[in-house]
Amino acid sequence: MKTIKPREELREYVRYYWMLESDEPFSVLTFPIGCPQLIFHRKTPLYIPELTAYQDHFTISGQVNFPAHLQSDGHLEMIVAVFYPHTISLFIDTPPSEFYNLEISGYDIENKQLNEIASIIFDCESTDIGIRTLEEWLMTKIKRSLDIQRIGLSLDSLLINPSTTITTLADKACLCKKQYERVFREYVGMNPKEYARIVRFQKALWMLQCGNRNYADISAAIGYSDQSHLIREFKSMTCHTPKSLLNICQPYSDLFTNPV
Repeated sequence: MKTIKPREELREYVRYYWMLESDEPFSVLTFPIGCPQLIFHRKTPLYIPELTAYQDHFTISGQVNFPAHLQSDGHLEMIVAVFYPHTISLFIDTPPSEFYNLEISGYDIENKQLNEIASIIFDCESTDIGIRTLEEWLMTKIKRSLDIQRIGLSLDSLLINPSTTITTLADKACLCKKQYERVFREYVGMNPKEYARIVRFQKALWMLQCGNRNYADISAAIGYSDQSHLIREFKSMTCHTPKSLLNICQPYSDLFTNPV
């Protein structure tokens, strides 16, 4: 897999791009990462057994709170744009709440410009040219949004301290709690309390990734009520306890790791 840093003008909206080509079949367990994605399959799309469906050649992946397997038949070439939790609506003109816990076809939102860009990406000579094509289009969609800035500031606080209260986050955004919850859901795609669960889970993954195996310490550091709470959340997000997860894969937190 190859990861690419966005051009400077896009870095406050797009976290990174990644490209993957594979001639070998594989199956990988994935977890909620807290970031929506645009996915372009230039060859055979991935199959998701939990949904008993293939991804579309052009897929929008929303905020999810459950684990899933991704399976490839070995005929894979894909381009993925990973956005910050609150920025994808700026580019697709569709509230992320409409694809909460879903992977939908990008054609379903009936965005003519985006559909045309997808077609160009599929016809490009290489994935590198596909990324450049996507970036040129993303650049045309940038516009300042006070609400995006407000939610971004509150998310920064949540990432620093996953146990931050919703009231404190609303204060950071200069909104009342009710307004904040509405705007947060509009831009992130789920309510703040539920998203905070994903942040805590991803922070726990990051601590495991860094070598910490003291589950009581991890629980206390990120706001779980106790070690049993940590284990329940891991079962919900991965179908494994922290210990059993370590037996099948190396922990990796996408939300707390900068791959580029």
